[in-house]
Amino acid sequence: MLRWWHKSSPDHLRDAIICDGAVRSGKTFCMSLSFVLWSFYSFGGGDFGLCGKTIRSLRRNMVTPILPLLRKLGFECEEKLSQNILLVRRGRLLRRFYLFGGKDESSAALVQGMTLSGVLFDEVALMPRSFTEQALARCSAEGARFWFNCNPEHPAHWFYREWIARREAKNALYLHFTMDDNPSLSEEVKRRYESLYSGVFYERFVRGRWVAVHGAVYPFMADDAMYVDPPADGLEEFAVSCDYGTVNPTSMGLWGKKDGVWYRVDEYYFDSRREGFQKTDEEHYAALKELVGERNVRRVVVDPSAASFIELIRRHGEFKVTPARNNVVNGIRTVSGALKNGSVKIGKNCADSRREFQLYRWDVDRKGDLPVKENDHAMDDIRYFVTTAVNSGSGFQAFAAER
Repeated sequence: MLRWWHKSSPDHLRDAIICDGAVRSGKTFCMSLSFVLWSFYSFGGGDFGLCGKTIRSLRRNMVTPILPLLRKLGFECEEKLSQNILLVRRGRLLRRFYLFGGKDESSAALVQGMTLSGVLFDEVALMPRSFTEQALARCSAEGARFWFNCNPEHPAHWFYREWIARREAKNALYLHFTMDDNPSLSEEVKRRYESLYSGVFYERFVRGRWVAVHGAVYPFMADDAMYVDPPADGLEEFAVSCDYGTVNPTSMGLWGKKDGVWYRVDEYYFDSRREGFQKTDEEHYAALKELVGERNVRRVVVDPSAASFIELIRRHGEFKVTPARNNVVNGIRTVSGALKNGSVKIGKNCADSRREFQLYRWDVDRKGDLPVKENDHAMDDIRYFVTTAVNSGSGFQAFAAER
């Protein structure tokens, strides 16, 4: 990767490079260094694009780690944070790297009208096709090249079909990375990462394979040892998560933290079809209060589509309410990591959660990654809690599913 563009390399006439594979395999760091070196080697001037899912993640994953090394190599680096520009100098030579976030379809407008000499996409599989293709269209300078890296997704993903499967037609160099390609990882660290994932996420992020989803979403939760007796006392703080439904079930979980671990200590689950009648918002609110009891709850995290229930909680003024983050696949991966590393534990008494863990399945008939929309209400409220309350870093213990 570091020298593919150099005239001494047999691949120097390639138009693009694609690097995929396991997490923590070193591909992002190596690619960012190679991209900067190439920009000085191949051009007398020009502008370049650095693209990530968000500018914040791009700075965290690529820009911040590479700056110390560039400075050690004799480059002068200056970040213009308000303009999202990185300036890199070597003697009289200056390169401008524009930072772009490709989080949704509207992001394509950010790069319109620019002329770039090259563009790098960090985690391209997380970006919309429209944004990626608009950025590629900006690379009209002579000798411009495309740089892609990502962790695998499903094999029907547009990037896999259009670029990896057609890499020879695209004149692209393809390099596949594993954790063994990163010399900074010890065997102990590699084993720890392997233990974080199971099922499809293990295949993708540890083995680096583009595989389709199948089977149980949380297969490891079939083990009775994954369920615990919640602490009877000593819980330091409390929170509630809620997936709200009228015709569909409403599921609420009461969470308590002790010694850095969040326990699902109790739950409320009402299925109007099973019970034969529906409850009003006020009746569900009364159930929330009964679930909480005399505990001092820090916040209630609620399904973001439940606008009327969120407004009701706010109107009563007894609890701080937060609309949940609702990215399903990223949320499932985060929950999976939290359950496996023990940061979140499910009480043995939470019968509906245990039932849904056994029934929650990937929808194998869809091309993308989505679970079947059945037996998912406790699963959703658990996901809301982990991604919004635990993983928010705002007053709650934070942990991150490595990517």
